[in-house]
Amino acid sequence: MHDPATEHPTSRDDGAVGNALYKKDFWSQENLKYSRPHYRMEKAARVINRLARGKELTLLDVGCGPATLKSLLDPNLDYYGIDIAIQDHTPNLIEADFLETPIRFGERHFDMVLAQGVFEYVGDFQAQKFAEIADILTADGTFVVSYVNFDHRKTDIYWPYSNVQPFSEFRRNLAQHFRIRRYFATSHNWNHWEPSRKFIRSANMHLNVRVPFISPVLAVEYFLICGPR
Repeated sequence: MHDPATEHPTSRDDGAVGNALYKKDFWSQENLKYSRPHYRMEKAARVINRLARGKELTLLDVGCGPATLKSLLDPNLDYYGIDIAIQDHTPNLIEADFLETPIRFGERHFDMVLAQGVFEYVGDFQAQKFAEIADILTADGTFVVSYVNFDHRKTDIYWPYSNVQPFSEFRRNLAQHFRIRRYFATSHNWNHWEPSRKFIRSANMHLNVRVPFISPVLAVEYFLICGPR
């Protein structure tokens, strides 16, 4: 999935957003960009490791790409992934177009589900995919999801996005399926991409709170930590 940490976003000059839902031929090349950890992935791993607190838990990585996240997680987390284009087929990974089929991994339920850089690409399937994730989450499980802050002062929209909306609208839809425990910026930056300077990256990596008046206009993306309703 696209992450502004890896490259500056490409905007449409007219502000329009594509309606195409890209398939395996696109994602098999696109997700190779994430074979090495990038900023948002590193922060997602840090958040998940802290939430797990050393407990033996199962985790499903929705839109896992090349499953790079696994290398960043503590060994107490039993990792599974699902993606439309799996690079290396192993028993803990399922290749499936989860816009055409339900998000699931056999009959398993998961203690944690992560979807980072996913919901910008789901078109009109957002509510349906929330419901499917809610169905596979354990009764006391945690859903961690990222979403781009399209209210940023200088919004850049990556051309394949098919689901662009104000953050308040995304949060409102999410709350119909989950209890949102908290949310915070992946990072704050004057431009709409994750910071590249070492000091700024480090400071943002450890900042897991919303900053009044600043986050709404400078948050690049958000992480939302959710539980079952």
